Amino acid sequence: MNYLLSQIDGMGRFVTKQLEYTFHVLMMVYLSFRATILDQAQGLRTIVSVISAQIYFTGFQALPLITTLALTTGGILILQGMGNLTLLGGTGMIGNFLVVVLVREVAPLLTALVVIARSGTAVASEVGNMRANREIDALESMGINPLSFIVFPRVLGGVISVMCLAFYFIVISLIGGFLITRFLHSMPLNFYTESLLNAFAKEDVLIFILKNSFSGMIIFVVCCYQGLSVKKSPHEVPQATTQAVVNSIIFVTMFNLAVTALVYIGKLKEIGVI
Repeated sequence: MNYLLSQIDGMGRFVTKQLEYTFHVLMMVYLSFRATILDQAQGLRTIVSVISAQIYFTGFQALPLITTLALTTGGILILQGMGNLTLLGGTGMIGNFLVVVLVREVAPLLTALVVIARSGTAVASEVGNMRANREIDALESMGINPLSFIVFPRVLGGVISVMCLAFYFIVISLIGGFLITRFLHSMPLNFYTESLLNAFAKEDVLIFILKNSFSGMIIFVVCCYQGLSVKKSPHEVPQATTQAVVNSIIFVTMFNLAVTALVYIGKLKEIGVI
């Protein structure tokens, strides 16, 4: 009984800590947007240059890795889908299979994980080193708000990059994956494109925008928050970076799971199952 109570108490403390962490992260989002609108000490051109640099690093430089993952993922999903659907006599459902699995689930999640591994770690360590080297204190002494100069450009640039990378991932997966599978599985192009067009719906666009925009915001807000949490010692930077990666993965996966669950609960309500 005492063991059970201790486990419940530990779970309660964990949930409370996560809720408190979420509150601090959300507050930083609000304060960074507010500081960008109200504080213009650094100038709009400077903010735009930081946003552009973030998009170049997070988006453009990640294209080779995203291309490789997209081709591999698209080829595997098309081969598996056609192979299994052919056995079941439902090859016409290949479009629905790819939209549900690739567009809704795999592309947003894999893109987010790639961005966390590449850019999330870089942002957390960069901001952490800026804090440890007192560069942020120097910005504050010049009247520049770190939230508007450091956090907001990285968050906005990160959101734009994640959206573009996820769209690119889907396009390369559907087109490149089909071209790769042509060597292993004969499937007419007209049949493939028609199946995809019939499978796409308005809710797929909404799910795409919702998942990728919020995933991008979660990643870069969490990484900036962890970087700013560094006190004065450079030895804290690796710990902050590790914590940023862990928290980003947890929040992104939980958010994707919540969106997916809500969508399919809504579908079950529509058909009268629940």
